[in-house]
Amino acid sequence: MLNKSSEIIEIDLFLEALFQKYGYDFRDYGKAHIKRRILHRMNFADINNISEMQHKLLYDKEFFQVILQDLSINVTEMFRSPSFFKIFREEIIPYLKTYPFIKIWHAGCATGEEVYSMAIILKEENLLERTQIYATDFNQAVLKEAKKGIYSIENIKLFTKNYQQAGGKSSFSDYYSAKYKSVKIDDSLKKNIVFADHNLVTDSVFGEMNAIVCRNVLIYFNKTLQNKVYNLFYESLVKGGYLCLGEKESLRYKECENKFAIKSEKEKIYSRKY
Repeated sequence: MLNKSSEIIEIDLFLEALFQKYGYDFRDYGKAHIKRRILHRMNFADINNISEMQHKLLYDKEFFQVILQDLSINVTEMFRSPSFFKIFREEIIPYLKTYPFIKIWHAGCATGEEVYSMAIILKEENLLERTQIYATDFNQAVLKEAKKGIYSIENIKLFTKNYQQAGGKSSFSDYYSAKYKSVKIDDSLKKNIVFADHNLVTDSVFGEMNAIVCRNVLIYFNKTLQNKVYNLFYESLVKGGYLCLGEKESLRYKECENKFAIKSEKEKIYSRKY
């Protein structure tokens, strides 16, 4: 017997309306995450209930863009979790050096800070020139920001500290220019990066990747969608290729668990089995 609360039914209908009207599918995202974002917007916009907000979503395209930003996962920073980037440099880079041409996919790249972090490591390891980085997200607004590579100067102290803890071999200031209250990432880091629209929920395989980085995105998905995306990553990797997840994510008890070997349990790095 079904026993959903009225609020959950309203949220389901809201997400169905969003999918039917605009084609963005959040129906298999974790309900707690979606509920928090919807209630926050409802309170902020002084809307009385979710049904009223659904009506506004259907008939107000500008409000749809606001909702899309609300539901997107855009939390990131340069060299976020420095220990991950340190392990990547020390243990994954030697594997990548065995390939004449390298492909790395940053799925759910948000505003691009971690993509440029990877580009810096590759440059310092003399691999950037033979690497193609694909940085994807379904959110066009954050992709636009990622392409610009312009960030607030307020974060530079944190970024510099992260870079040093990640085993940086130079001065972090070598990779940006500062002007007024912003820093701009050096253009030399951008030339091998393709920023592209890709939706993990609805789009298909990105083929023949040597490494896939998708950190702290799948924690917002339910188990069904997680399994679907993990299989998508499996199909997108070459044999021996590496899958890099966020610190709160794991392949344990997932459908594809036996198809991967653990490279680093702590940093949630896995390799596709041969």
